[in-house]
Amino acid sequence: MRLFAFVMLILISAPLSGCIEVLEPITVDEDGTCVILDAGRTSDGVLRILTYDIAAFSEEMMGAFENQTGYEVELIKADDSGGILEQLLQTQQAQQADLAIGLDNTYLQTALNYCLLQPHSTNVSGISTTALQPYDGPYAVPFDRGDVCLNYDETRVDGTNLTVPTSLWNLTEPAWSGLTAFPSPVTSSPGRAFMSATIDYFEHDDNNNTDAFDWWKAMAENGAIFTSGWTEAYEIHYSGGYGEWVEGHLGDAALTVSYCHSPGVEAFYGGNWTKSTSLTLERSTFHQVEYAGVINGATETSAANAFIAYLLSEEVNRNMPENNLMKSVLVNATWPETDGYAYHTDAPTLNAEISNERIADEMETWISDWKAATEL
Repeated sequence: MRLFAFVMLILISAPLSGCIEVLEPITVDEDGTCVILDAGRTSDGVLRILTYDIAAFSEEMMGAFENQTGYEVELIKADDSGGILEQLLQTQQAQQADLAIGLDNTYLQTALNYCLLQPHSTNVSGISTTALQPYDGPYAVPFDRGDVCLNYDETRVDGTNLTVPTSLWNLTEPAWSGLTAFPSPVTSSPGRAFMSATIDYFEHDDNNNTDAFDWWKAMAENGAIFTSGWTEAYEIHYSGGYGEWVEGHLGDAALTVSYCHSPGVEAFYGGNWTKSTSLTLERSTFHQVEYAGVINGATETSAANAFIAYLLSEEVNRNMPENNLMKSVLVNATWPETDGYAYHTDAPTLNAEISNERIADEMETWISDWKAATEL
């Protein structure tokens, strides 16, 4: 087996701020079709994948691909989904990676708008219509999915100390002061997904005089905790999850942003026990899909397409819930029944309905409005 190399990429730029300075998209002049760029480097037979720290990408999984195909693989790691996009934008004239894995549906459309991906050759007939719903075009393929939603600690939200919210406005009440934690949409993809959901939620509530940012302002005034990422919100501040065994755990928040299947994951690793559950108010949840796409300007395109096919194979993708803690995108995918994984996973009532195109068009404005609302 060829050596499997992990290459850590140190990004020299500042963290994402919601507004990224980039070059103009590379397009055909008349019809706006993206030009397929020449290879950004000389071929050396090594497939370079730009991704983040995806749990499923173990040495065993990568080694199996290398053995099956003969390709050598290097992982170039960004911090998160936004870091992948930023690196692609910074190097769009001379890409050094071949395959991008981990852009989600709050970032994908921007990548498409800037012609950062090229058509793949993957057969998508085995992918569920739900996974293909946000995007089913030729430039990116879903590889995992999950529903972003609020999680709360049932031992504290017990009807006596705190009552289960029936509206997001309930979280602005004095009883919830200082007891909520939210990852920032500026630097967190779950935070970005949840903020996007609040746009749709408040556009469909009964009050036509307020919007999502009125709610975010009220949350800030009610002592909501804002963190740079999901890890800090969930591990350090949330009292309902595995964070209580993590050094530095505070447990001051009874509610945070995670996934509707996070309680199932807690049960799976906790011997079929968890004190965490999901809040699935209509339109407050967001169906997050993560994608793989061949980079425009890739050198090893055949290897990139081979890896996408491998990622979607039964042997790899059906095991996403255990290996990557996300749901498979294949038809008839289910959550494992083992140790309460499926039992403690909640299905959203109605996910937010907000298009990739609108997210790309309005995200910069939303981020600006969110900052203004929360930076008291």
